Amino acid sequence: MTEVKVIGAGLAGSEAAWQLAQRGFRVRLFEMKPYKMTPAHHCADFAELVCSNSLRGDRLENAVGLLKEELRRLNSLILACADATRVEAGGCLAVDRYGFSALVTEKIRSHPNITVVSEEVTRVPEGPVIITTGPLTSDAMSQAIAEYFGQTDYLHFFDAAAPLVTLDSIDMNHAWYASRYDRGTADYINCAMSREEYTAFVRELSAAEEAPVHGFEDKNVFEGCMPVEVMARRGEDTLRYGPLKPVGLRDPKTGKEPYAVVQLRRDNAAGNIYNIVGFQTHLKFPEQKRVFSMIPALHDAEFVRYGVMHRNTFLNSPRLLDRTYADRRDPMVAFAGQMTGVEGYVESCASGYLAAVSMAARLRGEPIPDFTNQTAIGALAYYISDETIVNFQPMNVNFGILAPLEQRVKGKANKNLAIANRALAQLQSMTEGSAEER
Repeated sequence: MTEVKVIGAGLAGSEAAWQLAQRGFRVRLFEMKPYKMTPAHHCADFAELVCSNSLRGDRLENAVGLLKEELRRLNSLILACADATRVEAGGCLAVDRYGFSALVTEKIRSHPNITVVSEEVTRVPEGPVIITTGPLTSDAMSQAIAEYFGQTDYLHFFDAAAPLVTLDSIDMNHAWYASRYDRGTADYINCAMSREEYTAFVRELSAAEEAPVHGFEDKNVFEGCMPVEVMARRGEDTLRYGPLKPVGLRDPKTGKEPYAVVQLRRDNAAGNIYNIVGFQTHLKFPEQKRVFSMIPALHDAEFVRYGVMHRNTFLNSPRLLDRTYADRRDPMVAFAGQMTGVEGYVESCASGYLAAVSMAARLRGEPIPDFTNQTAIGALAYYISDETIVNFQPMNVNFGILAPLEQRVKGKANKNLAIANRALAQLQSMTEGSAEER
């Protein structure tokens, strides 16, 4: 039985190891936790969610909703564990953070074909190997990968995580349960702010003291996970058109939309810890307590975790990887996860899935599954391997990178749904064809 090494047990690595093991390969999964931790990690379990506990939208009219549905139909470990540990969050798939990671860890450790090795890998081993060491790759491994590719100019951006507060410490006299536009169940706690409260909050937030980060500059902040203090500095109304937008939320006390709304989302199954949505930050901890307590509903908030910020590292993938996430020079060495330039939990899982099933096909001498850019999984792989991209930056899945429809469809939602249905039809055709070949 052929053995494949997988380096890193995050979302991508756990998915890759599982898919290989399910296909009969022995897998040696290397994970440096708990032997060595990064500043963003807090537990020893695999597939730890270091930022939000949300895997984002779950509707097919949303590109990440399509990506999740594709992975569900392909028997993804990560999606199965996410669905099993789901907490209510309106139209989003949010999970009990620690319950999710614990379940992934249990599944991985109990698989008969997977051997877990708790140690840091500091070199690129000979293939077959899938490297999924993530955006927080250790300094030693980062240097090894740079030397492997013969380049020293790793690309990077900064990423940030939001604080968590206890439910009991939220003042519900200034908040209410609701989902935007009353979609789904009332899963968010909405904290209203008047114009005067909002203006004072933005003023203090803009001037609050940050923790030191070597090399931090606004231009290096990834737009999809921008620290809330950076948004505040970009203009007084930036937050009101971003994470604090009140649109679709009516205060039951007044029947009107507030001037601004801070939303809180449940972070665990027990429902006693809430995430401040969109409040990724790198303020010093005392500053977070001082400024975020200016939100009326959070004036006595108990913070069980403050926000943190860290540097995310990624490869210049269009120059280095093909659309199966393999090294263009040696397909027995593949990479997956956020280090390849896919941004987001589900996207990382998708890259781990595709890298693994492609590696399995190569080792068996079988045709590599052809995920075209009509599918969300394939579109991400096309994006990170597109050699025409000059200034490569991490990308969340979106309908803009999927192949356009041949026919015109009126209305954005209808158009997106048509693209999603086409993708799922193609996926069904692929899986039926594979079953017939076996």
